[in-house]
Amino acid sequence: MAVFDTPQEAFGLLRPACIQLTKVQTSENVEQLQARLQSVSDSALQELQEYVLFPLRFTLKTPGPKRESLVQSVVQCISSILSATCVKKQDLLQELFSELCTCLSPSGVQQPAPLSEELKLSVIQALHVLMHSAYGDILLTLYQPSTLPHLGFAVSLLLALAEREKAKPIKLAALKCLQVLILQCDCQEEPHRHLDPEEIRHCGNLFASFLPGLSMALSRVITGDLKQGHMVPVSAIRLFRHIVSMVMADDQLATISRDKEKPSVEQSSLSELVVHRGPEWVKSTAGKVSLLIHRIVEFACLHPHWKVRLELMELVHHLLLKCSQSLEESLGHLLKALVGLVNDESQEVQCRCREVLRSIAGLRVVAENRALVDVLSENLHSLATALPRLMNSQDDQGKFSTLNLLLGYLKLLGPQVNVVLNSAAHLQRLSKALMQVLELDVTDVKIVEARRWGPDGSLGEPSGLLQEGKGQKKYFRFFIDERIFLLIQQVCRVLGYYGNLYLLVDHFMGLYSESVAYRKQAAMVLNELITGAAGRGVDVLHERETAVSMEDLKGSVTSVLEEYTDPANWYLLTSLDSEGASEELTHSGAHAIPGGAHGSPVISAPSLSSAPSPTIRSMNSNIWQICIQLEGVGCFAHALGKEFHLLLASALYPVLEKAGDGTLLVSQAAIGALGDVCQACGYGSVQRLINANSDYLVNGISLNLRRVAHQPHASRVLQAMLRHSDASLLPLVEDVIQDVLVTLDQFYDDRAFSFLGLLSTLMTALVQWFVVSSEEHPKEQTLEQLNSPSLRAAPQQGDGPGITPLGQEVEQFFLDYVRQKQIAEGTLPCEEDEEVPPAPPELEMGDAGAEGELPLPAHARIAKDVMERCCHLLSDKSLRVRLKVLDVLELCVTVLQGHETHLLPLAHRAWPALVPRLVNDDPRAVLRAFKVLCTLAEACGDFLRRRFSTDVLPKLASSLESQAPVSARAGPVYSHTLAFKLQLAVLQGLGALCETLDLGESDLTRAADACLLYLSARQPAPLQEAARSVFLHVMHVDPDAAWLFLNEACCPLPYEPPHPSLRPVKLGGAGRLRNEFTANVLGLLRELQRLEAATVQAGPQDEPCALSEALG
Repeated sequence: MAVFDTPQEAFGLLRPACIQLTKVQTSENVEQLQARLQSVSDSALQELQEYVLFPLRFTLKTPGPKRESLVQSVVQCISSILSATCVKKQDLLQELFSELCTCLSPSGVQQPAPLSEELKLSVIQALHVLMHSAYGDILLTLYQPSTLPHLGFAVSLLLALAEREKAKPIKLAALKCLQVLILQCDCQEEPHRHLDPEEIRHCGNLFASFLPGLSMALSRVITGDLKQGHMVPVSAIRLFRHIVSMVMADDQLATISRDKEKPSVEQSSLSELVVHRGPEWVKSTAGKVSLLIHRIVEFACLHPHWKVRLELMELVHHLLLKCSQSLEESLGHLLKALVGLVNDESQEVQCRCREVLRSIAGLRVVAENRALVDVLSENLHSLATALPRLMNSQDDQGKFSTLNLLLGYLKLLGPQVNVVLNSAAHLQRLSKALMQVLELDVTDVKIVEARRWGPDGSLGEPSGLLQEGKGQKKYFRFFIDERIFLLIQQVCRVLGYYGNLYLLVDHFMGLYSESVAYRKQAAMVLNELITGAAGRGVDVLHERETAVSMEDLKGSVTSVLEEYTDPANWYLLTSLDSEGASEELTHSGAHAIPGGAHGSPVISAPSLSSAPSPTIRSMNSNIWQICIQLEGVGCFAHALGKEFHLLLASALYPVLEKAGDGTLLVSQAAIGALGDVCQACGYGSVQRLINANSDYLVNGISLNLRRVAHQPHASRVLQAMLRHSDASLLPLVEDVIQDVLVTLDQFYDDRAFSFLGLLSTLMTALVQWFVVSSEEHPKEQTLEQLNSPSLRAAPQQGDGPGITPLGQEVEQFFLDYVRQKQIAEGTLPCEEDEEVPPAPPELEMGDAGAEGELPLPAHARIAKDVMERCCHLLSDKSLRVRLKVLDVLELCVTVLQGHETHLLPLAHRAWPALVPRLVNDDPRAVLRAFKVLCTLAEACGDFLRRRFSTDVLPKLASSLESQAPVSARAGPVYSHTLAFKLQLAVLQGLGALCETLDLGESDLTRAADACLLYLSARQPAPLQEAARSVFLHVMHVDPDAAWLFLNEACCPLPYEPPHPSLRPVKLGGAGRLRNEFTANVLGLLRELQRLEAATVQAGPQDEPCALSEALG
């Protein structure tokens, strides 16, 4: 398209369209003119500006109603012309300004007419373009007292649109236009005329008339509905900042005289609209603006979008720099906003806030010659006073903001925080506020219910507790959000970083000792104070003048650590366990009365019985107190670093006591503290820490075992050492273990369970350290085994041919059958009876061990000694003691399984006490005892065959038979009962027992009869599967007997004799109808057939391997 560069050419192009629009005002004619304007250059259009604007202005001035589409087209056309040209005449600027404003309110009222959103947006954009098109000084002609009514009309319309319109683009455009109207445009693409100080003062006088209305309307826009988004309040805060800083600027107000100048006669009526910014007006306006600033700060500090909070920082910065004298009453609100956002969650807000803080930190004096530290300390005192009330009334977001404010005050005070702390009133208020805010919720029953069962595994690398900023998750009474606790941690660390450490530690130690209600909170604060004093995990604005010396830090840590580990604060009741409860009551009760620490630590029986029954709340409180103190040990270790080595002698033993505690939270906290100590002192793991300090620990354990009535926790320390160390520890603690066994012999009546817990941990450790697979260390062979017929026959079988002739097999079969029948009838010849003379098993074992026996290794000696004690304690009257003894006994057998010369006599001694546990005890004890029996059978082999067949198998079979009808009728809930678990365990272990002990035919038949009932389809599926496993093991022992027994139950095929001279074979299961046992029996027969086929293919020599592989 051709472009017309000269005014003459452009005039020829535009004249017809202008004439047509002047004659007929329609949207089509406006669009025609707009289209022709696209072909005119900017320079040519500048010459024809008034000519082209005339028909458009004429259209707007035409009386009568107009279509909104026409007005919108005209306004958009005017905008396009003004964007390409400059307004160089004062009259044209003022007239266009008035005409555009009239488009928004044709009736002349100061409220926008109900027009379409598109038209409103077009008019606002046209006003914006008009202000940017004004040339040079022409723009300032709009800011005269004579044009004040026009400006007021425009400001009123734009404020109404910004406040009441729902469309976000209109709101934003109106606010942007207002910013341009007050000569504070911040657009980057267009240059703006720089105003000199006198012009700025003149505009400030003019805009002072608009300040009340503007500021109030803007405050309403800022604090409006959150649904309007973040851009609207950001623009409104920016506009508020500009108008207030322009009108209330200190440098302007300082040059204004106290008396108002008298205007000339011709300007007297209009000059009355101009406000004189004298002292009284400034004071009155500052009070009103202070209320608005307070309202804006309270809202914007909590706004969810970070850009709103960032713009609030700009507002605070500008007002503090430019209006600190005039806005004296707002100083507290501005500082509150600044301080409250120091720890904002947004990194951008944090960085900007710190920049602002550093820029004003040099302001030593503010309003009325008060030091900044005085203003901050006063605000800090007020906030600390209101903090408990706010924590009760606010939601979590409000609490987060309040604590952010508290932390900000402390950071801004910096090294001057001691001025506040030296005031007893300030320190008392602040400390009591922290005590109330940090109150824990100790009502959850799960805390005291959580117990540590079984030995824990060894620790790996120490965890970085401090770097994560938190230990165990705590539940507080007054808040839920985890961020709030992190803020409180920072508050305490900042206090420790800047404050007088001795003063703070002494004050909070006083609160710790003052009341049980404050003890947990005071311990949390002390932990963080020392962490902050060491400069760890603390975020500050100013470096402290002098750092805390290591000697001062060590002295504070030592005093706090001594208070923590005092028996009155360390041995607290954490469970209703009878043995543990009596121990804790002994310790806590010994120091419960004044002067108890100096008297005898023993308590008489009446004092224990008269003690009030502990509640769940009190036990939970005790658990959390111990956990917090243990976390404190870790914090102290990190604070001192390598210097903590000197305190290990007093700290490590108590922490290991708690590592062996039965309460889950306490043991976890202790393990975390051990990890922190390792990291701080340079140990690679807890194992190295324990091994390096084992001499001191072993000495303490040995001394306390001699006073077990007063120091009952020595076993916990040894337990923790064993749990978190390796085999290299055993030589160091071997003597102590003997002391433990001696002490157990003395106090088996009342302290057996705690010592058995230690022995269980000991034996578990020995199993982990020393027990290896049987392939690496085959078991010892006793003399009885070496002289047995089976072993004597083995070489002869190896020398002969691999496959025996069929005739010899048949002959041997009948010879064995006759011999077995004689044995069953008791008619065995006397010479055969003399081959195996009856001898006590222990005598045989003693003889075997007497000849050339190697000395037992240390771990086996310990296991032997422990198993001897277990033999005596198996018949204890306490069920939980019996259960624990059975666990320990099983572990002892596992350790001694490679030393049968010592294991078999011990098994013989344990058998009389084990049998009642198997056949006549609580089901839980029977279940554990059966597991011990399986482990014994695996270790002792056929040594237990006769004992098992005589003492145990009949009872087990009878029990299985009696319970079979019950389980067959039971529903799905039965699988959760103890009876079901006992049935399942017996069935799962019985087959392995039959194979391991190599039971005879009669015993196999007895076991099979009992298990046959569980092949019923009515039984629960796990019991059926366990019963099938029994028959698979029987197949391994005697496949012929298994085949015969299964066919007696269900015979699927008739067996015809191979020759007529032989009698037909008729089995018991032949001809029976299909029943509940058929499916499982047929499956077992198919499995037996598969095993026989595999055996035939592999050959007789490989038969055991094939059967083992089939059994899987």
